[in-house]
Amino acid sequence: MSPTKLYWEDFEAGQVRDLGTITPTREEIIAFASQFDPQPFHLDDEAAQASVFGGLCASGWHTCAMAMRLMVTNFLNNTSSMGSPGLEGIQWRKPVFPGDTLRLQSTVLETKPMGRRPDLGMTRNLWEMFNQHGDEVLRMEGWGMFKRRTPLPSDGL
Repeated sequence: MSPTKLYWEDFEAGQVRDLGTITPTREEIIAFASQFDPQPFHLDDEAAQASVFGGLCASGWHTCAMAMRLMVTNFLNNTSSMGSPGLEGIQWRKPVFPGDTLRLQSTVLETKPMGRRPDLGMTRNLWEMFNQHGDEVLRMEGWGMFKRRTPLPSDGL
């Protein structure tokens, strides 16, 4: 495991990070859908062809899971991340098809100290995932909690 490299103080609004790529296969799309989102257009080529998607496509939840994988592997594992209190929104903008190469980008929107935890700070981030054509397939915003390199003095609350 690599040593912690980034703390809350290392983040500034406007920072953009490329978090790598991932390419789902037909088998991976079907396996995920079989377990977590068994809708016909995620499982069956014929049903998918007759759907609004026109072909077998990944579940939106699978797209989120792939984004999380890239985020953890190529970013969070090298930070002082303490998790997240949640997302403010998820938009599945375009379908993801087998063989699409997806690229994840993260932009820091704002940072703020965490009032009740002087040892932590928060960042609000925009995550955008694009396919090989540059089309946005996923957009989400949410908060991350990170250890501070230098905790603020406690006010006793």
